[in-house]
Amino acid sequence: MTGRLTVALWAGLLGVLAGCATGPAVTPPPEPPMVQAVAPAASAPVVVAVAPAASAPEPAPAPEPVDPLRPEVRLDLDDRATRIDLWERVRSGMQMPDLENERVRQWERWYADRPDYVQRMTERGGRYLFHIVEELEKRGMPMDLALLPFIESAFNPEAMSSARASGMWQFMPGTGRVFELRQNMFRDDRRDVLASTRAALDYLQKLHGMFDDWQLALAAYNWGEGNVARAIARNRRAGKPTDYESLRMPAETRNYVPKLQAVKNIVRRPADFQLTLPELSNHPYFLAVPIERDIDVELAAQLADLPLDEFKALNPQMNRPVILAAATPQVLLPYDNANLFVRRLPGHAGPLASWTAWVAPKTLSPAAAAKMVGMEEDELREINRIPPRMLVRAGSTLLVARNDERSGDVSEHLADNAVFMLAPDEPSRRRVALRAGRRDSVASIARRYKVSAEQVAHWNGVPLGSTFRRGQTIIVYVAPKAVHKVTTRKPSAASAKKPARKPAAKKPARQGSKPAEH
Repeated sequence: MTGRLTVALWAGLLGVLAGCATGPAVTPPPEPPMVQAVAPAASAPVVVAVAPAASAPEPAPAPEPVDPLRPEVRLDLDDRATRIDLWERVRSGMQMPDLENERVRQWERWYADRPDYVQRMTERGGRYLFHIVEELEKRGMPMDLALLPFIESAFNPEAMSSARASGMWQFMPGTGRVFELRQNMFRDDRRDVLASTRAALDYLQKLHGMFDDWQLALAAYNWGEGNVARAIARNRRAGKPTDYESLRMPAETRNYVPKLQAVKNIVRRPADFQLTLPELSNHPYFLAVPIERDIDVELAAQLADLPLDEFKALNPQMNRPVILAAATPQVLLPYDNANLFVRRLPGHAGPLASWTAWVAPKTLSPAAAAKMVGMEEDELREINRIPPRMLVRAGSTLLVARNDERSGDVSEHLADNAVFMLAPDEPSRRRVALRAGRRDSVASIARRYKVSAEQVAHWNGVPLGSTFRRGQTIIVYVAPKAVHKVTTRKPSAASAKKPARKPAAKKPARQGSKPAEH
C-alpha cells in the first residue's frame, strides 16, 4: 500500500480487526480476531499475532490501535500527525551542516537528468523510510541520515557490490559481523530491513563519537574509520585543517557527502530540479508477523496475496526458498496483506515447507549426496547452487526435500550455525590469488582459467555477473601445469670427440635499444 492511508482506510481496517460484517440479518458464527493491534507511529515494528486454530471465545470489542511493544502509546486516528507528509518530517529534522561546492552541483545535475531513476528510488525508499525516521528520532540523530540509503544502494535492500558489500546500508561481511548481522547459508542479516538499520545507526553513532563531526563520520562509514583517522593525523602533522573538505581521500569518499547533500537539496526543493517526490504518509508501511513454523517463501507470499518480488523486497534476508522459524521469527508485510496472512494461515491444508536441512556426513559428490537424500542431482545442485566439478565437504548443510524421514522444522542451532563448504573435485587443483585488472569480471576470469563462471563466483562470494574492482584480490583454483620430465642421456662417442663450438662474440648493444626482459 504505497499511497496515503486515509482515516477511512484506518476505520475499514479496524472493522476487519473486529470481525464486523454487513449483509443479512442472520449473524454467522463469530470469527476469532486475528490481529492484536494496528500500528501507530512507533519506533519498533508492530507485531501481528496469529490466532490459534482452536475455537475462540466471543470476540472482544475492536482493540484500540496500539503498539504491542509500547502499549502505553495510543494512536488518535483524527490526529493530523498521522496524515502529514513524511518528507516534511525529514526536512524539519535535518541538522547536519550543508556543504556547498561544485561537486554538489554536479550531483544535483546528475539526479535532475534522471527523473525516472529518482522516481523509482524514492518510491522504493517509501517502504522503509518511516521506520528509519522513527529510529533516528528515537536516538536523537539528524534526519539527514535517513537519506543515506539513497546514495548507498538506491534503497535496494538486495543490492550487492563487487566488493561484497550488501543490503541497503551496504555492509561489508566483516563489519556486518562486528555489528551482529548474522550471515550464513540460510540468511544474510545485512539485507534484513530492521537488523541492518539498527546496525547502520549503531555504527554511525559510534563514528560520530570518534570524530565529533557528522561529515567525518560519513567519510569513515564509506572509507573506514582507520583511514579517516590517519588522514586527520597526516593533516595535523602538516599544520592543515582537518575538516572533511581538507582531507586527502579517494574519489568515492570525496564525492560521498556532496552526493548526500545533493539528495538533501532535492528532498528540500524538488520543484527546483523539475522532480516530483511520491506522497508518503507519516505511518508505518509494514507490520511484523510472527513465524512459528518453517514455511516456503512462495507460500508465505501467496497466503499474504503479495507478489513474490514485493514479499522479497520487505524480507530480502532469506538466502534459500524457505523461511526457518528458528532463524526468522517474523516477516514484514503491508497492513492489508498482514491481516490476510494471519487469517489464511490456520486454514492452509498441506505442508507449510517443502524443504529442510541435512548435514553431509562426509565429503561427497553432488550425485552421491543426492542419492543419499532421495533427490535428483540436478535439483540438489540447483537448490543449493553447487557449481560444476565441486564436492560437498563433510559437515556442510544442504537444503533437501522433506519426506517422511525428514519432516521436522530445522533446529535453532542448525539454523544459526549452518555452513556450506565446497572443494574442487580435482584434489590436485591449487589455490591462486590474483589481482584484478581494470576490466576483469567473473566471466573473463572464468574464460582465462578455463573454469566455469559459477565456480569463480562461488570462490569469491560474488554474484554471477559481477565485475571486480581494479586491484581486488580474486581467488581461483587451477589445474597444475604439466611437469615435463627431462631425460639425461650420455653423449655419444661421436659427439664426445667434437670440440666444443666457440661462443660467438657479443655485439655491442645499439644506443637506445630496448633492454632485455627478465
